[in-house]
Formats: sequence, C-alpha cells, structure tokens
Amino acid sequence: MECKPAHTPLDSKLQLDIKSESLLNLSYYQRLVGKLIYLTITRPDISYSVSIVSQFMHAPTIAHLNIVKRILRYLKGSVGRGIMLKNNGNTNIMGYADADWAGNALDRKSTTGFCTFVGGNLVTWRSKKQSVIARSSAEAEYRAMTSAACELIWLKAAMHIASNPVFHERTKHIEVDCHFIRAQVQSKVIETHYTNNKDQLADIFTKSLPAAHFQMILSKLGSINPLDPT
Repeated sequence: MECKPAHTPLDSKLQLDIKSESLLNLSYYQRLVGKLIYLTITRPDISYSVSIVSQFMHAPTIAHLNIVKRILRYLKGSVGRGIMLKNNGNTNIMGYADADWAGNALDRKSTTGFCTFVGGNLVTWRSKKQSVIARSSAEAEYRAMTSAACELIWLKAAMHIASNPVFHERTKHIEVDCHFIRAQVQSKVIETHYTNNKDQLADIFTKSLPAAHFQMILSKLGSINPLDPT
C-alpha cells in the first residue's frame, strides 16, 4: 500500500534471462498471479505482463516476484482505469493482430497479441506465447493472424503475404495457416491492411513499451482512468 506507483506494468528494458534465487513460498506467488489473471478480464493493459509472470507459476524466482510487484505498483497508480464503451452509431468489426517473433529470451518462442473492436469499442484481447518456435517472422505473424481470425473472422494486420497468391519457399511449412487466411481474404470475409508500427495497437499485447507509447495505445483502446488528474 505504501509503494511508489509505476507508469507501466513492465520495465521497457525487462530481461527474463537473469539469474535469481528460487522463491520458497510458491503458493504466495501463485495466488498473486492467479488474482492478476482474473483481473485481465477487464484490464487489457496488464495482459502481456501477466502472461509473462504466469509462465513461471511452477518455479518462480525472486526476480519473477519483483516483476509481479512492478505490476502491482502500476495497478496502484491506475486503480480507476477501465474500458469506456460508446455508441458510435455502427457495429463495424475491426481487429489488430501482431506477433513478437522470437521475443522470449528464454526459449525464443514468439508472442501472439490481438485485439478486436465492435462499433469502435474494444471487446476482446489476448496475449499468449506461441506453443512452438516459429522459424521465421512470417510464420509467427501467420499464427497470430489465425488466432485473431478465429476469434472474430475479421482483423487488421501487417501481413501483406496473405493477399499474395505466390507462396514463397519459406512459408511452405505454414501452409495450413496460409490457406486458411487466403481463403478468408479471397472470399472477402477478411480485409487486410498494412499497419504502421506507431498505429499497431496490438503492440501492447506482445512486448513491454516505453511509458509514452504505452499510454498512447491505451487511449486508442478506449481505456481511461477517471481518477487521473485533469
């Protein structure tokens, strides 16, 4: 209760491969993380950070507990933050999908992140480490794209290959995902667009970000904190 609030849930220079002493009280760590997982139902801003700490539930270290405490410091400074739902006069469906290729320093697995909007309102989001190692950034992006497409069958992403009828040699091993996405594109169920890095809202679900960029994405997601000073 007396801690200093943090501006972001994670340090933008976070390193997971640091050596640290094992945590003896496993249940303490597991209870804390379990409560944070529950909180992600209404707080997309901590989805990525909680997905990180939840990966160490069975063998946490003091360093991992310090990451959890950083999340708690962030929550202390954003107690009132939530999603503002507005009537924008439409029910258009839009999504952002992204992947942080080989971003996990421990096992080099990629992270899938996506968020979807209905009528301009954020309705679903996800941050999850991919189950297998992607051999290329294209493979990691296709997996993220497929996850988002299965969530709402409409998304917006930086995957120009999906609209390209030519399959390159490096994409043969992800042929199932390729054909799934291409079939949706060709039937016009999905429309893909290039998204500039500064406009990629799914970044918040795949990596730790500097405070200014983190807050900018939150505002575009419709996440507000009424308790913030005007």
